[in-house]
Amino acid sequence: MVTLQPAPHLVLHTDAEIRRLPLVNGNCWTFGRSEDNTFVISDRWISRNHAMLQSMETGEFYLIDLGSRNGSFVNGRRVSIPVTLRNRDRITFGQTELEFHCPVSPSTHSSPELDSKDFTATAALHVRSLISVLVVDIRDFTGLTRQLDEKILSEVIGTWFRRAGDIIREYGSWVDKYIGDAVMAVWTHGTEGVSRDETLQIFQAVNALHKMTNSLYGQYPLPFPLRIGAGINTGFAMVGNTGSGDRPDYTALGDTVNAAFRLESATKQIGMDIAIGETTYQHASRLIDDCDIFDPYTVELKGYDTPTPTYACSFMDLDGFLGGKADITEYS
Repeated sequence: MVTLQPAPHLVLHTDAEIRRLPLVNGNCWTFGRSEDNTFVISDRWISRNHAMLQSMETGEFYLIDLGSRNGSFVNGRRVSIPVTLRNRDRITFGQTELEFHCPVSPSTHSSPELDSKDFTATAALHVRSLISVLVVDIRDFTGLTRQLDEKILSEVIGTWFRRAGDIIREYGSWVDKYIGDAVMAVWTHGTEGVSRDETLQIFQAVNALHKMTNSLYGQYPLPFPLRIGAGINTGFAMVGNTGSGDRPDYTALGDTVNAAFRLESATKQIGMDIAIGETTYQHASRLIDDCDIFDPYTVELKGYDTPTPTYACSFMDLDGFLGGKADITEYS
């Protein structure tokens, strides 16, 4: 007999009460004094929009400070970039303390027969799908951490992650992973293949992310303007459940995903802002008129035995190209 684990939740500790906050009905929960938050906390030391907790497709939970005045803390340490939470981690906002609960599924102690059934069920949920993967990385992040006060750094990065998530959702995807100073998003294409609108959405998302990142220099006392690099790759990948038990944790796995990360890194080799895979370029040039902003390159991708063809352009070229194609939402 398998005992079902309780659903992920938070336990809120205050002088007046101990309250359970269930993490259900979505994958993103916000905290703050403002009434528009998922969890409204009446603590004068907490900002109106203080922090965000996001459940990833892999089953991980990330805590992201949203540029709060007094900071967010996990086990007594201030959060300046998204941090992965573990079962029973202590989260502190102002004078409010919460305890995170997400028990691990008891798969390590199950019987061989149960393991076999679980493996079959999980494998059956994996589907080979055509996807496009976007990886965006903040440039010179290490230099920024060395020159910027920790409090300002937390505000800047929290703002960047929050706005990046808003932009990616606006253009039809979600943040699949947070990786230090980078995000990964996935667009899953239908049985008809990649459409013109989907291709434009991805390019529009990249352009909006670039503009949003640039705007932070005028809002915070940064030592230099922030820049991003982007890699986009299209291809087939296994998309499905990487979890176990009754919790479906969907994510994309395979070479298509790995290559997107490598293409983002390759932008530094070739001195460009955006690098796209050969398949992405073929779809774009077939679907969109005058898609001649991308120049061909051959790059050495880490982990690949042979040189890889790619196509790249600058944000200036991309912005000019998109100007006549569709409206772009501005984020500030």
